[in-house]
Amino acid sequence: MSTTEHRQVIVLGSGPAGCSASIYATRAGLQTTMIHGMQPGGQLTITTDVENYPGYADPVQGPWMMEQMHQQAINVGTEVLQDHIKAAHLQERPFRLEGESGTTYTCDVLIIATGASAKWLGMESEQKFNGRGVSACATCDGAFYNGQDVAVIGGGNSALEEALYLSKIAKSVTMIHRRDEFRGEKILHERVFDTDNISVKWNRTVDEFVGDATGLTHLKLKSTTDGSIEEVPVLGAFVAIGHKPNTDLFKGQLDMDATGYLTTPAGQVTTNIPGVFAAGDVADSVYRQAVTAAGLGCMAALDAARYLEAEAHKAKAA
Repeated sequence: MSTTEHRQVIVLGSGPAGCSASIYATRAGLQTTMIHGMQPGGQLTITTDVENYPGYADPVQGPWMMEQMHQQAINVGTEVLQDHIKAAHLQERPFRLEGESGTTYTCDVLIIATGASAKWLGMESEQKFNGRGVSACATCDGAFYNGQDVAVIGGGNSALEEALYLSKIAKSVTMIHRRDEFRGEKILHERVFDTDNISVKWNRTVDEFVGDATGLTHLKLKSTTDGSIEEVPVLGAFVAIGHKPNTDLFKGQLDMDATGYLTTPAGQVTTNIPGVFAAGDVADSVYRQAVTAAGLGCMAALDAARYLEAEAHKAKAA
């Protein structure tokens, strides 16, 4: 049996942006509900040691940190629900969201914090060593490989930027690209070629991630030209083939860039629909950090409170 329930503010997503938005919106006195899917917590739930989030003197586990944020939202009074939103109707007021549970949710303000998902190669061995040598974020995990040999897999801007970042930390960086030339910006090509500790394995794909109980130890690479196999010893491998923002739900309703990220004015979290805000990786293709996502969640909640206050004044004056 389907039901319809109304909330003042709905936050979609429960990563750092979603939790931060929920905490600030609830503390602002707004009736706030945070809705998450089957795997709450965002990308930090597949991250092991986190040592770059302010407030922790020692590294903490990503899943534990997200549990704390989630519980903090509950403790300040946020209602938290698990449901998969299968359709969003943002051209009507109040906004309407259809859940797979059969419940339809309506709200006066919607904060979208659905994040982005790293693109992976889809290999069993990749999953096996995820968090134990395999990562999709050099900024997040690069410091763990100080003075060690690492690899970057990919050939676009993301891979080139990751390699340049890692070159300042690691002993050596081996780029692995399935083609014979990079796809990214020419200026990034030049910087990579001018960096002494970056080398490139052209026309190669990863055939297997190999390691032991301690983590990743080397990669097996396969030639795309003759099928030959070679081994490259590395302790860290960074898959840099891009991210996909979780925005399919909003296509045709909210403005997006060519890659699907929600577009907002510089330094703001407003979308093209008043009352709908975007926070975190869903609208950030540049930084993609937990701390920036949390900050954007805060901004979205504060803007939501101002928006609702302005709407109330309009209603009084009418």
